Amino acid sequence: MPELVFFCGTMDCGKSTLALQIEHNRSARGLQGMIFSRDDRAGEGKLSSRLGLVTDAVEVGDGQDLYGYLVDHLSQGGRADYVIADEAQFLAPEQIDQLARVVDDLSLDVYAFGITTDFRSKLFPGSQRLVELADRVEVLQVEALCWCGDRATHNARTIGGVMVVEGAQVVVGDVTHSADEVGYEVLCRRHHRRRMTAATSRAAALSPDVLPVTSA
Repeated sequence: MPELVFFCGTMDCGKSTLALQIEHNRSARGLQGMIFSRDDRAGEGKLSSRLGLVTDAVEVGDGQDLYGYLVDHLSQGGRADYVIADEAQFLAPEQIDQLARVVDDLSLDVYAFGITTDFRSKLFPGSQRLVELADRVEVLQVEALCWCGDRATHNARTIGGVMVVEGAQVVVGDVTHSADEVGYEVLCRRHHRRRMTAATSRAAALSPDVLPVTSA
């Protein structure tokens, strides 16, 4: 039976790499996939991995009907044996509903990949809807690590290495960035609560009289 599967984890845990692997394995067997993505680090219309792999994708826009896009594609003689949706946390809840309809009405497997929570540890609306609708939710087993060596469970937004907790939910960035850019870092829950990034932990070690910022 076709399934809607949500592969999730923190940033830097290999979600896009797995999406590209699924695409490779199926295309090597003569299957053709429809790949959706949004706000990929490599730019519009791309699905990329930090390992350097990249492929073309359909860039999803605000209000785009993904089910309608598939129906039009198939009615015009196009082919789609499965669907991959990367950066699924950025999709609107109604677009997740459309992906579920692709499974139910078009009998296609849909593999969605995304992070569950934002830099404030709040669920992305798209991820929340996937958890509600998916036939399976698979937490990726490639564990990203906090700077302390513990398993990373939270995504932190940083500016100049300092964690920030205010701002728009969606700001595109990466775990690799220059010092003055908006970036992201994965942290364990303890250090996310204390707002202690790798940079601020080093600063605290050099200046023991300066206490790290902690949250309630």
